[in-house]
Amino acid sequence: MDTLAIVGVGLIGGSLGLALRKAGFRGTILGVSSEAPLRAALEHGAIDRGESLDRAAAQADVLYLSQPIGRILDTLRRLNTLVRPEMLVTDAGSTKHAICSAARNQLRRCQFLGGHPMAGKEKRGVAAADPDLFRGRTYVLTPSDPRELETNPARSFTMWLERIGARVVVLGAAEHDRLVSYTSHLPQLASTALAALVGATLEEPEDLRVSGPGLVDSTRLALSSYELWRDILATNADSIDQALAAYIGELEHLRENLRTRQMQDEFERASRLAARLRRPL
Repeated sequence: MDTLAIVGVGLIGGSLGLALRKAGFRGTILGVSSEAPLRAALEHGAIDRGESLDRAAAQADVLYLSQPIGRILDTLRRLNTLVRPEMLVTDAGSTKHAICSAARNQLRRCQFLGGHPMAGKEKRGVAAADPDLFRGRTYVLTPSDPRELETNPARSFTMWLERIGARVVVLGAAEHDRLVSYTSHLPQLASTALAALVGATLEEPEDLRVSGPGLVDSTRLALSSYELWRDILATNADSIDQALAAYIGELEHLRENLRTRQMQDEFERASRLAARLRRPL
């Protein structure tokens, strides 16, 4: 990989550019975005220069789509006449089935490899980009066929993912979407629901003085932008609906057992999972 073009130079795209530079990437990093994000990306050193989509596609070995999901889908519809057969197109979208299906239908002149870095922040934009954002974090790749990982462009891209410290995991697109409905999308909605409920119930500002760090920790994800999550929810609605139904069932179970020893079992089961999440892999 000598030239990478990042389409959408925000938190994820900007962090990838910074991470590659820190890992020793000596090639060219192009940015495709509107004027203000490109200017900010240049100031932060995340890209070498800005280009239009067609000019970037003509030069890049890898085209990295790190836009919101709806924008990724729109870009895929435009790409087939712009790409070259030897290049790789990949993405960083938080849901995979809709994107991978669109790529199979729309992108016929080059290879597409779906991807999802399990990393992020509540803040958006290249100003929040971090060269260590991917270090120690899972990076899911969703090839339609495992042999797609054996092409030269895919091997090179995967090698750089490992160099920036990401842990590559290979999944099918549908399985990815089922898993993240529990591990990512449900936590977001639980945090949003808690913050919305407390905000509506405790209407007086001084009421929040009677709160501890638990409420702050539990509502951290509620700072996330709806504009980012709108497309995630829309493109994984079935899996999220099942996860929410299971979560509601668990809350009902807790309510029914507030005065029984069943509650102790739930606390112990939850504690084991929380401990596992905090152990280094």
